[in-house]
Amino acid sequence: MKRILSLLISLALLLLLPACDSSTAEEDGTGGNDHAFDYGGSVTLRILSGSENQELEDILDTFARQENINIEMTYQGSLDIMRTLQGETVDYDAVWPASSLWLTAGDTQYRVKHAQSISITPVIFGIRQSLAEELGFVGREVSVSDLLNAIQSGKLKFCMTSATQSNSGCSAYIGFLYALLGNPDVITSEDLQDPASGEQITALLSGVDRSSGSSDWLKDLFLMGGYDAMVNYECLIISANQELEARGEETLYAVYPYDGMSLADSPLGYVDNGDSEKEEAFLKLQEYLLSDEVQNQIQRTGRRTGYEGVSPENEDVFRADWGIQPQRVLSPIRMPSTDVLMECLDLYQTEFRKPSLTVYCLDYSGSMEGEGREQVVEAMSQILIQSNAEQNLLQASEHEVNILIPFEGYPRDVYTATGNGAELESLYDTVESEEAVGGTDIYAAAEEALDQLENYDLSQYTPAIILMTDGVSDGDFSEFQRYYEESGLDVPIFSIMFGSADPTQLEDLAELSNARVFDGREDLVGAFRSVKGYN
Repeated sequence: MKRILSLLISLALLLLLPACDSSTAEEDGTGGNDHAFDYGGSVTLRILSGSENQELEDILDTFARQENINIEMTYQGSLDIMRTLQGETVDYDAVWPASSLWLTAGDTQYRVKHAQSISITPVIFGIRQSLAEELGFVGREVSVSDLLNAIQSGKLKFCMTSATQSNSGCSAYIGFLYALLGNPDVITSEDLQDPASGEQITALLSGVDRSSGSSDWLKDLFLMGGYDAMVNYECLIISANQELEARGEETLYAVYPYDGMSLADSPLGYVDNGDSEKEEAFLKLQEYLLSDEVQNQIQRTGRRTGYEGVSPENEDVFRADWGIQPQRVLSPIRMPSTDVLMECLDLYQTEFRKPSLTVYCLDYSGSMEGEGREQVVEAMSQILIQSNAEQNLLQASEHEVNILIPFEGYPRDVYTATGNGAELESLYDTVESEEAVGGTDIYAAAEEALDQLENYDLSQYTPAIILMTDGVSDGDFSEFQRYYEESGLDVPIFSIMFGSADPTQLEDLAELSNARVFDGREDLVGAFRSVKGYN
């Protein structure tokens, strides 16, 4: 096995400069970065928001102080916001997703009113400057076909969020489809049956070398690892470049696929629950955000506030030497109907995307006996039983591989299921039948996971190790670190913390492998669903 340079990079380098994202909050709805602005006001606005709006918290804080109106921000992913709106009740006063798409798809009972766009940012490619020059993309218009050709030639790989879990990934994917279908007025169900375009979108998505459930975390991943390109919001490309330039590293060149570019229009809408006092407070907030002064502040974060360019005084943020086009007129693609959108996302999950290769290392030590073990079984039922997985667009594809390693003080056994049929369901039967006894050694389980992955051509998959533990592990991290580095595998080890698990041990694994830790102590099922959205 070959040695590689350690992927450890100090988290201190991720202190973000002012741009679209100034926090480490996630779109996946883990909730650890929710925020409240409470100055004793008599009215509280509860806002369900995409995490990209955390960057605007200083602006919200100023409003709350000035108007004596409390604000409670809850951050979730776009699909979770859609599902909340589809529920019988909506326990929020306002919603603020990344795109109007999710209001249209979710607000089937027409409870949202006064919706207005607060800012605009296109979804684009950011490609290492030297690679963009090599590909001939600098200083000219680039089409989706140009990007596809670069991918098929083996010259371009990129990071992208999951289209079924994140707005930026979904928007980019729909844009790709439009271009590859020849830019119809709107995508129809019949268009999706075209085998040629299906082959092309599969080839394009084969260029994804790392996935994410969050646009914010995707940017952080790019800054941690040695990747060449990412698909993300323009404002996050700007943010990444500010950080890269501060480090003295090569920046990204912005590429706008002219025939398949989509926009995030950040609509803020009021959920009408019949409270006139809250409605008045909401309208004050919306008026404040749309005022000239605040719109200028928002523009300084790397977001646009209109379709026809940015103010001259803010062009220093939208830098032309990074390929950013501040005066580009943005013409958004027309999103398909909700039914066709869901069909697009189903095809992405089951046919078009690069198949996942997931190793589940599940802690069955004695401390998991009882409620802990029951929660693990329930969580895995949401992923392995396909009728459940389909509800959250997490279903397996025909070529997907799922590996189960139940462990205690050692790996008990290895179980493998390929595809999305009976073999996968039988893997759930194994999860359900394992007993909770013995000690805990997460490192032995993770080593076995790496050994299993060496049996596959990982370039054909989106691989990940998902480790769940509720205790403090035996074993030595430094020994595992050597084992991981010698394996030569760029595979993330996502951890789910449960019970009295040692967060330091799990964070060490995340840093080593450019991954992250999910907190399953309050909602283990939700944590499993969130982490699965990352591959």
